[in-house]
Formats: sequence, structure tokens, C-alpha cells
Amino acid sequence: MTDVTTDVTSGSEADPTDPGRRVLLAAPRGYCAGVDRAVVAVEKALELYGAPVYVRKEIVHNKHVVEQLRARGAIFVDELDDSIPEGAVTVFSAHGVAPSVHADAEVRGLRTIDATCPLVTKVHREAVKFAAEGYTIVLIGHAGHEEVEGTMGEAPDHIVLVETEADVDRLELDGPDKIAYISQTTLAVDETRTIIARLRERFPQITGPRIDDICYATTNRQAAVKAMAQHVDLLLVIGSKNSSNSNRLVQVTRELGTASHLIDKAAEVDEAWLEGVDTVGITSGASAPEELVEELVQFFRDRGTTEIGELRAIDEDVRFMLPKPIRVELAGAG
Repeated sequence: MTDVTTDVTSGSEADPTDPGRRVLLAAPRGYCAGVDRAVVAVEKALELYGAPVYVRKEIVHNKHVVEQLRARGAIFVDELDDSIPEGAVTVFSAHGVAPSVHADAEVRGLRTIDATCPLVTKVHREAVKFAAEGYTIVLIGHAGHEEVEGTMGEAPDHIVLVETEADVDRLELDGPDKIAYISQTTLAVDETRTIIARLRERFPQITGPRIDDICYATTNRQAAVKAMAQHVDLLLVIGSKNSSNSNRLVQVTRELGTASHLIDKAAEVDEAWLEGVDTVGITSGASAPEELVEELVQFFRDRGTTEIGELRAIDEDVRFMLPKPIRVELAGAG
């Protein structure tokens, strides 16, 4: 059930005759527990060990967050190579890494902090379990995404990747009684269900995880924009282009017939998008900080908007513990 509330920070009631556009904020939006854990892990590592702290890949898929951490002394690298000195503190991103990356870090003598989201770790464990039991594993995900690469690295000889129903139709697998599926955590919920249904049609004996792999935050943010789509003329999604869950929010909204655009920040709003628009919806991907939402709201306030509302689809109260090396250091410092 959704709840629509209005909050006008000027302290006065919204005037229904005001010519300014109405802005409606989606809730939940923004940081999920896994992103918060990963970002704080890098921040704490910088505080505890000092700069530089190396980070393999982007810690989360958001340009703003990466630039802020880079300014504080984080050095982002594509791979563990000779540019990282022996013994350096090195953080693995929220998207997870293959076992080969852990092994490489050990050979190089790096002090690693694994900031993999626990929900991604769950998928890794499923891959290992199914592979050990002799299953061929069908991974539903996007080719080239870091999470997919990390998951496939857990059992490369046992996993095949599909992105669409058409991919499922082309599958030729041995041993139809020993097939399992798992999925990337940041996919479109409805599309993934359709692909799973097609897998079940083709391989009736297929098995899957006991609990869906798509994470709670992805599911909740998609539910929020579905609820919002009928109340707005345009939905702006704050998130970076390489953010899978942010792109899915745009996709889900457009599939419902509502215009939607992905932007990194308020400065990217195209005036042409706003022509004939009375109500603008705003949400943010799971790796976008709330300050970017506040910046976009201020953009509309500056244009004369006075009515700022919120549509709440579901409440979230999920927290993850920081990676163990950080917890140990903090406990010792305390």
C-alpha cells in the first residue's frame, strides 16, 4: 500500500493554484544497505590507515561517490597490478570478485577489505553449492557487469549466462535433470520472472535458490516507481549510466507509459523534458546519495515549485555490518 504525503519545507501549505510544478519523491530511494556498507568501508579505511587506499573497480556505480572518495585519497584501479605496492590496503567493491582475484591479492601480499554486498555473496555461495552438486547453472544477468563476472568466476565451468528469453530458447544443455538458475541482484523484477518462467517451460526439472536473488532494495525501488508512475508526467532517476539498478528504474517506468530519464545530477536536466509537465517524480538508484536528490529538488524550487510530496511504497530497515577487518580495527581503536 502506498502513502502520499506532502512536505513543504517553507512551513506553509502548498497552494493548489501555484504555477510552479509539483515534485513527488519516491520512497524508498537511494542508498541500499550494501552500498552504504561499501562506501563507509572505504571511508573508515582512509581514516584508519590513511591515504592511499586502493579500490578495485568503482566501489559502487556512482560517479559522484567515486569522485568524493578519490578526493579523500582512494585510488581506483581496474585490476590488481604492479601499480599497487605490496602490503597496500585494497578494497573489493560491493559487486563482488571472483576467487581468482582473492588469490591474486594474497600472492601480492595485499591487505584486503572485502566490501562485497552480503546479498551478492549469497549468490556466489549458491553458485558454489550448485556446482559442487553437479548442476549446470544458468545465470540470468547482463554480460560484462562486474557482479556477473564475479559470480561466474566462482564456477566458470558450470555457468552459462542468459540475458533474455531468446537466450533461453537458444540454450542447449546436457542433463536436463541437473540444471539450476541464479540471477544478478539488480535486474528488472518482472523481466527476470518472465525469463525464469521460460526456463521452467524448457527445463521442467530446473531448480533455483530458496529465496529470490534480486535484492530487496532493487525490488522495493521498482515497486516505488511503479506506484509513482500513475501520479507523475515525468520521472527523473538519479544514477550513473553504469548503474544496473538505476537503468532498470527508467526501464520499468517507461514500460508503464510514463516518460523517464536517467541523470547523474540536476545540471543534466534537459529543459525540453519539462515542456507540458505538471508533476515531476524523482527517485534515485541504490548507489546514489541523498544529497543529489536534494540538489535536484532545489533545482525545481529555484524554478518556482513549492509543493514537494513523497510517495512511500514500503518502509526499509536493513543494515549490514561493516567488513570484519574494519570492525576489528575500530574495536581496537575504541
